[in-house]
Amino acid sequence: MKTTIKKILTALLVLLFAGSFVGLGVWQLQRAQDMQDYEKQPADTTVYPLLSKTSADGIVPPESIGRLVTTSGHYIATFKAPNQKDGSGAVADWEVGLLQNDVDTAILVVRGLWSERLSSPEIVMATEVEVTGTLMPHQNDDRAANTAQQLSRLDSSLLVSSTDAQLFDGFILATAESSRSGAVDRTRISAPKLTSGVPGFYWQHISYVVVWWFMALLVLWLPFYRPNQTRRETKV
Repeated sequence: MKTTIKKILTALLVLLFAGSFVGLGVWQLQRAQDMQDYEKQPADTTVYPLLSKTSADGIVPPESIGRLVTTSGHYIATFKAPNQKDGSGAVADWEVGLLQNDVDTAILVVRGLWSERLSSPEIVMATEVEVTGTLMPHQNDDRAANTAQQLSRLDSSLLVSSTDAQLFDGFILATAESSRSGAVDRTRISAPKLTSGVPGFYWQHISYVVVWWFMALLVLWLPFYRPNQTRRETKV
């Protein structure tokens, strides 16, 4: 009776471990498929109102990152953002404006290269500007020292003490600006290529599938492995 119960418990334990390994393999297979589906998605070229994709009282939602948005207002401050890297890998200093909206909120806008900051003299503090660009999350790593005229990283939390406006998380990487004078003609910063929210690489996930399923087969095989019997047969 005890032997039967022991065999049943052993079988259940083996099935539990094997099922867990199979499940982990299926999970990794789904993650690999998710990566492929993300890469096959057509680019969304729709331009959304900023407030339809994020708000000033929270972080940028993951599904809103990389979307084209538009908003309007006037610049209340200008900053230098040193040592920034664009989508092609080029490192340069950027001009960043703090755009205040009509509803007393503000968001950082990357306008272009710092070296071209004087290329649009018609845009002054009182000028109403419409901005279109890519919505990006805030940066976490400092690229330089933080001063009154310079941002160490693109992060609105650095400006909390310098303005009464409620600040949006993240920033807009401007692709176009326009005012009553017309479109602002200047070099724009290329957006970095966004990757899937699933970490790792496609073939890395596939290799994990093979490993987990191999472990499942190994667990199923172990109860039938009899090392002592093998040694006795060798001696005979």
